[in-house]
Amino acid sequence: MNEVLWVCFALLDLIMVLAVFRYFGRIGLYGLIVFNLIVCNIQVLKTIELFGVTTTLGNIMYASVFLSTDLLSEHYGREHAKKGVWLGFFMLVLTIIYMQLAIHFVPAPSDWVQPHIEAIYGFMPRIALASLAAYFLSQMHDVWAFHFWKDKTQGRHLWLRNNASTLVSQLLDSSIFCFIAFVGVYPWPVFWEILWTTYVIKMIMGLADTPFIYLAGRLKPKEELA
Repeated sequence: MNEVLWVCFALLDLIMVLAVFRYFGRIGLYGLIVFNLIVCNIQVLKTIELFGVTTTLGNIMYASVFLSTDLLSEHYGREHAKKGVWLGFFMLVLTIIYMQLAIHFVPAPSDWVQPHIEAIYGFMPRIALASLAAYFLSQMHDVWAFHFWKDKTQGRHLWLRNNASTLVSQLLDSSIFCFIAFVGVYPWPVFWEILWTTYVIKMIMGLADTPFIYLAGRLKPKEELA
């Protein structure tokens, strides 16, 4: 059941990246980075069994952040891609601050949400710290590597710069995130399983987004065409 849902979820998320890009262009990609980053930091708290191994749920939406960043790099340039990275970083920081403030409000006697908010966002600072470090370093590397390969190939072989930048960046991201977020939380065998399965799933998503980055070239809003 999980495997079927995962495939459907992955396809839906990649298709939505294209839809947002088609109708909202660069601004839509900025919004998508922020949306996916915040939601995946909630979903990552849920571990699931997938293809016989334990992994976190947030991998799908986080992987599509790389697709959004690569689309910004490909169609709008390095500086716009970096702006998207910074925007996601600051919005995640604000989410952490605002939800920590919300937890400290004394709930009304009739309130039933407080324990659930605390269960999710009480753990979120560690998750968010891990995500901030992993996200920022891996995304900045992704932007650098994308343009490094673009320059090396003189703008040819989109598949190469997309995958060469994303796959290495995702390994960097998974390693940083898991060590900060999960060391001491799970037993070591579970930790290593989460780390490697997290990367493998992100790697699959990274490879799967290649047709979508080609298709996106046909969907760029007409008013933004150079």
